[in-house]
Amino acid sequence: MPDLTIDRARPADIPALANLLATLFAIEKDFTADADRQLRGLELLLREPEERAAIFVARGPDHAVIGMVSAQLVVSTAEGASSAWIEDVVVSAPHRGLGVARRLLEAALDWASRHGATRAQLLADRANLPARDFYRHLDWKATQLDAWRLFLRART
Repeated sequence: MPDLTIDRARPADIPALANLLATLFAIEKDFTADADRQLRGLELLLREPEERAAIFVARGPDHAVIGMVSAQLVVSTAEGASSAWIEDVVVSAPHRGLGVARRLLEAALDWASRHGATRAQLLADRANLPARDFYRHLDWKATQLDAWRLFLRART
């Protein structure tokens, strides 16, 4: 896509990012859009040190946010190094199929590699066949692992 720029998200981008997340969560069965939670989560991510987490945005010709991806580093005992959790890969509907998500992922993976990650992983909704096909096309491999979760009550 011509006139596409990829850069780090800024606090002023948070409302646009929350709107993109609402779009994503509308198609993911395990999540429900909740503007307050998404705003809080985005603020937390942007406050993380640069070497631990990043949100990348795609901007169109008018500099409006048209896509996003987030990445966070964790230590992998299997790798003996950092591993990147890739989340929130979403592009606005009119801009899909133009290479925007690929460019966002490239930025996130480059960031992760520069910060020592030797592997990246992500989750994709089983029913989101376009996303699964997209990752497969980019040589991501499905694993034999299932995702499990348990909700906790934060005690801070």
